[in-house]
Amino acid sequence: MGAQILPVASPRRVRAYARRLTLRHSRALAGALTLHALAAAAGLIVPRLLGDLVEDVADGRAAAGGVVAAIAAFLLAQGVLQRQAFYASARLGERVLAELREEFVERVLALPLSVVERAGTGDLVSRTSRDVGNLAGVVRFAVPDALISLVIVAFTAGAVALAGPLLVLPGLAVIPLYWLFSRWYLARARDGYLRESEAWAALTDGLAETVAGARTIEAFGLQEQRHRRTDADIAASWARERYTLHLRTVFVPGVTVCLGLQVSATLLVGGIGHIHGWASLGQVTAAVLYVQQLAGPLERLLSRLDELQIGGASLARLLGVDEVPPDRAPSAGVVSTGFTRPVLEARDVRYAYRAGRDVLHGVDLTLRPGERLAIVGPSGAGKSTLGRLLAGVHNPRTGTVTVREDGAADHRVSLTDLPLDELRGQVALLTQEQHVFRGTLRDNLIMARPDATDEQARAALEAVRWDGPDLDAVVGSGGAPLSPAQAQQLALARLVLADPHTLVLDEATSLLDPRAARRLERSLAAVLHGRTVVAIAHRLHTAHDADRVAVVEDGRITEFGSHHELLRAGGSYAALWRSWHGADDEASPGRTGPGVSPDGS
Repeated sequence: MGAQILPVASPRRVRAYARRLTLRHSRALAGALTLHALAAAAGLIVPRLLGDLVEDVADGRAAAGGVVAAIAAFLLAQGVLQRQAFYASARLGERVLAELREEFVERVLALPLSVVERAGTGDLVSRTSRDVGNLAGVVRFAVPDALISLVIVAFTAGAVALAGPLLVLPGLAVIPLYWLFSRWYLARARDGYLRESEAWAALTDGLAETVAGARTIEAFGLQEQRHRRTDADIAASWARERYTLHLRTVFVPGVTVCLGLQVSATLLVGGIGHIHGWASLGQVTAAVLYVQQLAGPLERLLSRLDELQIGGASLARLLGVDEVPPDRAPSAGVVSTGFTRPVLEARDVRYAYRAGRDVLHGVDLTLRPGERLAIVGPSGAGKSTLGRLLAGVHNPRTGTVTVREDGAADHRVSLTDLPLDELRGQVALLTQEQHVFRGTLRDNLIMARPDATDEQARAALEAVRWDGPDLDAVVGSGGAPLSPAQAQQLALARLVLADPHTLVLDEATSLLDPRAARRLERSLAAVLHGRTVVAIAHRLHTAHDADRVAVVEDGRITEFGSHHELLRAGGSYAALWRSWHGADDEASPGRTGPGVSPDGS
């Protein structure tokens, strides 16, 4: 199943967000623009003084030393003001960028876990890296530069009008060409850059899958298939980037031609005007210098449109994360019910990853307080999906998953009605995929219970037979290395410390060797006595030790009962047990067989 691309915000929402951001920093923005306006004004006086100087020389008058000194003074003032203006712009840009990053992190952390799992890694990684990087460049450079150029263009156009009103006409005549090039470009750029980002996300997702599944790819000889997938993703990304490059190769040269025409037309019209006596040499000189001076900021302004389009597309993708609908709607007033003997129930549960293709079909299940339930079955049968529904990670398409007090059948609370922090305090899911954060072992452990003491933390580690570094050791990236088995032990210790009333363990000991896993499960059974445990496993000794066993096949529970009851029934479970253990059902556990799911799906 392909990754579900996360939403992208509409242009209207991007513009509304930009307006709110502008109003939020209106004083700092006004200060920076004022400094740029003063710098532009100081720079505009110089061409006028040079025009006067040229006219004086042409009329045979000696160059005034005061004019030269004034030119030098205004150039110095322009330099100082530009320095302060750029500093103010950069400071504002960094502040805005920091806010954008913080808000994006908050949006990502608020994403429903079910959505993260469906979206895959490529889309999220490309948004948190490529799009944030694009936006950083735009906020730091493109936006300030565009605003600066806009101010300079406005002031320079006014200066041309003051120097000689008729000399404005050549510049106005070229404006339709600017408009045509800009309109053609802007009508295509946003969608082009969004498609480019989507292609990059697909490429990132494919590469991440290949790296993560390298051993599986090698084991099953899938190298050529993955090569073809990567080549296709690269080709799609290249085609999208070639399209946006085509837009730039039309737009940028077009703008350059317009600028050249503007200068040439001003010089031509000014020369004709001077010949006919309605424009002085000083006016023509000043106007040409102004238009030449206008070329730089105007070219920067129009060329920055390209970066602004990239930034707009990236901002739309970052804001789109906030448009993901919640996967639960907690009811007002539903808080901790203080269950002492909780009962978890699933009634007529159906679930689909794709519309019209259910992977669970009308599942009914009741977990008795304190029991240990094993869920077994062939690969792809829906075991992990059922576990995630029981843990409240996914919502059923139809049906309900509820929790109630034993003996109080009329008072059920849906898992989707519980606030997320309340849900995680009651039902916890642990899979074979674990992450160790950089920090001390204590930091990694007590995140499940921040108020835990060192004695409680050590007791939790002892419960999982911890054989790694002590609590003060720095682990994670750059710290003391933890093996995959130790990372899994650490995750199990977190569960012991969190102490929820129901645990869903999805292959939670799969990275341990069979004997170590057996010892750990027995230790956990003693520590978690009285807690309800749902264990999804392919090692059938877990089912042997469980109070009851649910056999899941094709999205349905086909058998349900104790280990010995199911063996006597002689159905699918008995066949699974024989294929795993051989004829003797009391054989020593630890073997695996071909009839057992190897991947815990």
